[in-house]
Amino acid sequence: MRALFVGGTGIISTAIVKRLVNELHWEVWILNRGNRNEVLPEGVRHIVADINDEADVADKIKDLYFDTVCEFIGFQVQHVERDYRLFRDRTRQYIYISSASAYHKPAASYVITEGTSLANPYWQYSRDKIACEEFLMKKYREEGFPVTVVRPSHTYDERNIPLGVHGKGGFWQVVKRMMEGKPVIIQGDGSSLWTLTFNTDFAVGFTGLMGNRHAIGEAFQITGDETLTWNQIYATIADALGVELHPYYVASEYLAAVGDRYGYDFTGSLIGDKSVSVVFDNSKLKRAVPDMRTSVRFDQGVRIALDYVLSHPEECQREDPEFDAWCDRLIEALEAAKEKI
Repeated sequence: MRALFVGGTGIISTAIVKRLVNELHWEVWILNRGNRNEVLPEGVRHIVADINDEADVADKIKDLYFDTVCEFIGFQVQHVERDYRLFRDRTRQYIYISSASAYHKPAASYVITEGTSLANPYWQYSRDKIACEEFLMKKYREEGFPVTVVRPSHTYDERNIPLGVHGKGGFWQVVKRMMEGKPVIIQGDGSSLWTLTFNTDFAVGFTGLMGNRHAIGEAFQITGDETLTWNQIYATIADALGVELHPYYVASEYLAAVGDRYGYDFTGSLIGDKSVSVVFDNSKLKRAVPDMRTSVRFDQGVRIALDYVLSHPEECQREDPEFDAWCDRLIEALEAAKEKI
């Protein structure tokens, strides 16, 4: 079996490529600019190109045919329109990575299935993903274009610590605040429900859909089965660090109002996603992929991640003094407001 990955070196796609090559023995091709291909296993074949240079890509794949093409960096309709032109006659299956953030916010029920309506008035990223899905499904209905839509939620790997509130530099500054005994901001009261998925678990679900005829023309959400509150998520991280957690709770609406001015898109990432309780019903995926299960609990996954992050400071410990100072100012202002009432 032969697969082509557009992208292929991200948090999700790297785990999938490794599983395909090392365990399932697929012939894997990667189409990207070649900037991070060192993270991939031996045996992967490379097409060095900019996917946005459609003529160049068309020339480089003109003699190739793939059982599955996997698109990981398609964010807007013009991206999937381009892919449709490039791959409609060159693959038996086209898998598009959408997002679970595309589900209606707030949904009518906190239990999310693939039938939950798609609408997100708070996040342009999610609306663009919805538009991509609609284009691809239209091509499936009208022309038989063999699309499969996959909707991940919050997936992480050994290089990432999943959080609700962080700055432009990512997770490290929040971890550093924990280690220094400083308060860390948690959206709401920390009681909303969330699902975290380690990338190797995600890879099992994804690869089970590849070459699977039952997946054509269908959408699948791929997440773990473990549901946690944000309080539990942050407490688990603190436990793994061996420190005491000092949570500081701030309403998501307030974070969006004061954070967006500084370039922190909390309107999209919180109100449009992480501040809403969700529990994913993965029964549809498990019918198509019986091997899918959660094998890495969050308390295990976060220790794997922290072991890597703490032992690779140059790679993973990206300090963000601007966000650190912003947190201190926000907490100071809210404490001062308490005193005035």
